[in-house]
Amino acid sequence: MARVSALGMAGIWLSLFLALCLQVMPLADEWQIWRPDWMGLMLVYWCMQTPDRVGIFHGFVLGILLDLIEGAPLGQNALLLSLLAFLAALIHSRFRHYSMVQQAVMVLVLLGTVQLLEQWLRTLIGSFSIHLSFLLPSLISALLWPWLSTLLRALRRLPGNA
Repeated sequence: MARVSALGMAGIWLSLFLALCLQVMPLADEWQIWRPDWMGLMLVYWCMQTPDRVGIFHGFVLGILLDLIEGAPLGQNALLLSLLAFLAALIHSRFRHYSMVQQAVMVLVLLGTVQLLEQWLRTLIGSFSIHLSFLLPSLISALLWPWLSTLLRALRRLPGNA
């Protein structure tokens, strides 16, 4: 039983590491705004599916790694991803009973809230932006949610996965 659990956690960490790689993958400046929030999507998925295994600690660790890789002020992404994991933990019991469209709307609200808080933190630091284009990654992530959750659910059902 412990082997299956360890294999499941290794798969979770592997998927979170893949999301981290996709999050920091270099893109041209004009394409940056169209990048989905891979870390947020993956963290929300695992917090919803396995709330006893993935939570605020995972969001904090991944946020610190993201801060170090991106060169952001240390703790900014850690705070944001921890908050995202906390909000996902608050609604995980109801989230599973929603239809896929309702889940996508909830993902939009969760990620949009975190993006709004991130923009507020950036204005405190100094880089001010007046337009709402910073919410586009949340919208794109919400549109990707049905496909990502279906793919990960199918992968979890493969023999030998937890």
